[in-house]
Amino acid sequence: MAQRYIRVQSLEGRIHYGILQLSLEVLLLDAPPWLQGQPTQESLTPDEYQILAPCAPSKIVAVGKNYVEHAAEMGSSVPKEPLLFLKPPSAVIATATEIKYPQQSRRVDYEGELALVIGDRTSDCTPEQAQKKIWGYTIANDITARDLQRQDSQWTRAKGFDTFCPLGPWIVREINPSAQLQTFLNDNPHPVQSASIEEMVYSPSVLVSYISQVMTLLPGDVVLTGTPPGVGALNAGDRIRVEIEGIGRLENTVILRYANENFESTIQNL
Repeated sequence: MAQRYIRVQSLEGRIHYGILQLSLEVLLLDAPPWLQGQPTQESLTPDEYQILAPCAPSKIVAVGKNYVEHAAEMGSSVPKEPLLFLKPPSAVIATATEIKYPQQSRRVDYEGELALVIGDRTSDCTPEQAQKKIWGYTIANDITARDLQRQDSQWTRAKGFDTFCPLGPWIVREINPSAQLQTFLNDNPHPVQSASIEEMVYSPSVLVSYISQVMTLLPGDVVLTGTPPGVGALNAGDRIRVEIEGIGRLENTVILRYANENFESTIQNL
């Protein structure tokens, strides 16, 4: 099994990076691993920590329509250049936490994706250089308010709600280029999404190189590489699980964001 780099919070509220052991103990590091964090003599047992998202990015750069069949199900073709958008860091949540369904939307979708974690300051690099800037790989779910995406002239609102970027559960350093990505909804044993990550049109190194021509990527930043076909709707009470071979599984439940029944009338009066 590949070494799993994890970020946790102790019972005292301290945040640590560490290496997850087979026993589920976490061997603590003295810094984030992409900043040359080294093992300490300390560890946490499973009942002494809570899993967090595996990094705290300054930004999340996402890529749209990077699989031919997903572009087709969205009614278009793959763009001639990577289609970029941003998700705010405040959208990030960990595995086993709740996606909050906003009442502004009537259609919220799941989008399982491979996520890249940047390990070094990255600017104006070639694809060959970019490959060395990718420190590791994790799983993301690019939650999207689909009706708002279609309604707005840009995607910030549809992609940017709090909890709309589940990330984790941990980071691995390497991944098989043909690893399988699958997404499962509730107890259905048949995946709603299933594809090899090698089916993406623009490879991870090409994406990082392209992004670096626009903005500087910093250590710990995250790049979402696009979702395969099969995206679909979520409802309150659903459980959504994204699995990538060689990494693990990212699982979250869906709840309503607002319990206030007067929320809609409040929004209409703004």
